[in-house]
Amino acid sequence: MLIVVTGPPAAGKSSWIQAHATARDIVIDLDLITRALSGPGAPSWNQDPLQLRVAHRARYAAMDEAFALRDKVDVYLIHTMPSRKAMAKYKRLDARIVTVDPGRDVIMQRVAAMRDPDMQRVVTRWYRQRPAAAPGAMPQSSRAW
Repeated sequence: MLIVVTGPPAAGKSSWIQAHATARDIVIDLDLITRALSGPGAPSWNQDPLQLRVAHRARYAAMDEAFALRDKVDVYLIHTMPSRKAMAKYKRLDARIVTVDPGRDVIMQRVAAMRDPDMQRVVTRWYRQRPAAAPGAMPQSSRAW
């Protein structure tokens, strides 16, 4: 099964996966890939353009291979802001979509504590692009990790 975990930065997507995945599952997390490809002392949320470029290529290769194995093992993919095209692909692959969102106020507090204006911009963009919930729909959120 393919499980796509989405949500704003600092929502707890990695923590959600840690709470649900097993050692046998495949986890594709761009932050972890970037960290694995970065030298000692690189920040945990590394957005260096050159390292990120390599990490994106590794992520896409991992996705292609893992999607072919989703009938044998669970595949967890973090995709913060999937495009319509990506969502259509995930739908064709019968993916389960999980949104981890403890709420804008919580996220903004977490991001403010990181003192990273770039991350604040990504959070703002995530909430702007998020489709409005249908009337009466239950909000999707995570518990405090």
